Amino acid sequence: MSEEWILQTKETRRAFSNAAWIPLRASVESKERDVKDVGHVSEYFGCGSVAFPPEHRQLVEERLGWSDIGIGHTVAPYAYEDGYYASIDQYQYNDKEPIGINLIYEHPQLVVGGRKWILSPDLVVALRLIKEGDNWVRPEENFVVVARETVSEDGEYCQIEIKREFLLDYLAARNLSLRLAYYRQRVENVPVLEDSAYSNLQPHNEERDNGKFTLIIRKLDDVFGGGWAMFRAWRTDVDEDEDAPVMGPENDSNTDHESSKGHRGGYEGVRVEGEFWREEWIDHQSKSQRVRGDADPNLPQFIVETDGTRMRSAELDNEDVGRWLWFRSSVVTELLNNRGFKLAWYTAETGAIQSTSGYKTHFGINSSDLITVYAYDIARLASWEQHVWAAHNLAPEGKVSSELLEAQMKAQPASTHAVEEMFFGSMRLLEDSFRDKYNISLFSHDIDDFEAGQQISRFASKDRASLLRLAKDIIRVFSDRLNITELRKLSTHEEKAKLGSNKLLQSILAEKIGDAKAKRVFAEIAGAYDMRLGDAHPTGSKVTDAIKLAGIDEENSPLRQGEQLIHNVGRSVWYIGKFLFAETDGSDE
Repeated sequence: MSEEWILQTKETRRAFSNAAWIPLRASVESKERDVKDVGHVSEYFGCGSVAFPPEHRQLVEERLGWSDIGIGHTVAPYAYEDGYYASIDQYQYNDKEPIGINLIYEHPQLVVGGRKWILSPDLVVALRLIKEGDNWVRPEENFVVVARETVSEDGEYCQIEIKREFLLDYLAARNLSLRLAYYRQRVENVPVLEDSAYSNLQPHNEERDNGKFTLIIRKLDDVFGGGWAMFRAWRTDVDEDEDAPVMGPENDSNTDHESSKGHRGGYEGVRVEGEFWREEWIDHQSKSQRVRGDADPNLPQFIVETDGTRMRSAELDNEDVGRWLWFRSSVVTELLNNRGFKLAWYTAETGAIQSTSGYKTHFGINSSDLITVYAYDIARLASWEQHVWAAHNLAPEGKVSSELLEAQMKAQPASTHAVEEMFFGSMRLLEDSFRDKYNISLFSHDIDDFEAGQQISRFASKDRASLLRLAKDIIRVFSDRLNITELRKLSTHEEKAKLGSNKLLQSILAEKIGDAKAKRVFAEIAGAYDMRLGDAHPTGSKVTDAIKLAGIDEENSPLRQGEQLIHNVGRSVWYIGKFLFAETDGSDE
């Protein structure tokens, strides 16, 4: 180690008042070798905290320190004999005199052993957090980690920290300031001081960086050696053979004792120890957007006119504002990349993005393949979501989505259906028909249509490479799930043992409508399958041929190509069911 390490010069310069994470309670230790041996190195950090209202600030600064609010201060409820009850969140200066709030509770597990630390339920609920593993996260802000626990391998709690911006929000809502009291210790046992990195140091005390530092240098024999004494006393008047022995009053005739003493020593080496104590305030900034609902001054602006004119989000946060906003379709995929966001479809060109803030943002796709949204629906979202939308905002082009206007202005939603919903609906119809007629499961395993629909959407297609990946996802939920074992039992094809999933199903269809017609029905599925195989190498004539076979017009925009792909495969699936189970041989198609 070094002088800088033992003197803790870097650590004492850092304050938690401007750190990203604030320890609410900590008892963290790392060490090597036995504490009495040369070569022992250890480091310890302990911290306690209490939140106080402003009227008690002076008292806290003058009277309370590490011994009062540090790791050693008791955090527990207490019931007085006169009926007064001090709840666990109360910090008492004197009995029945609460002046502060505990944000971490201690819960001793007296029967099963151990001790738990509990983050204040009031803080958890106020910030709307949920527990995931050792972390507390806030779903409304993309499941950001707000607080985190550190637990040792043997189950002992070592530290609970909270992200500063969320702590300040909570403190502002309650008009509290957090007082930290912490202690850092570093120790190394060296053979000889003169030959160590600490040969130039002398024991000393100093005021430093608004705290107190102490350097202690002692021989190990002075620390752990010295004299010892033992005294033992016992009763002599208990008859062990009696069924119910009773002892009389204690006196010299029925007691005895012995004592011994000695000296323990011989510890070689020197203990060098650096200690630092400090208390500091974590003060709020009088802003509480999450808990109290204060207005956010940093909300984005949005383009509202064709000339690029912008309006502040606060101006649009009115249900009667009467404006729409335009966005690139890429905003949908970016939002869906965030955990907890969902895509739902209402009509062929309208749907909604369900976010973790609890809102469903109704959108429409216009003639320029842009996303249009009523301005108020964006302005009411959480701040971070608005910034995501703003990054994709552009000047109006292609008018407002006609189907969106029909729903919002005329209250007459279009009777159209999204190709995404029709694709999954066709699969379910085909699956049900196989079960009803043949009493078999068409698919080897089930999927959640809604969850799968988050990947299989026209928005996933942004270029040729992503179009091929979309084809891969489509084949994964249809062709790759086909129950080959059961289909082989139904097929009469002479080489059915060699056929893959698509070819097996096609052979069953061919028995009903003939090979040529069955091949035409499966053409677009086959094209999608070949597109999947080209995912690793998205250029070349084979990929172009596969895209053409799937019925996709590459002159269309990437979004419309994705829509075509989903539509064509879904239509093929629907025709399979129609020709297999309807009273027709397909000759009129």
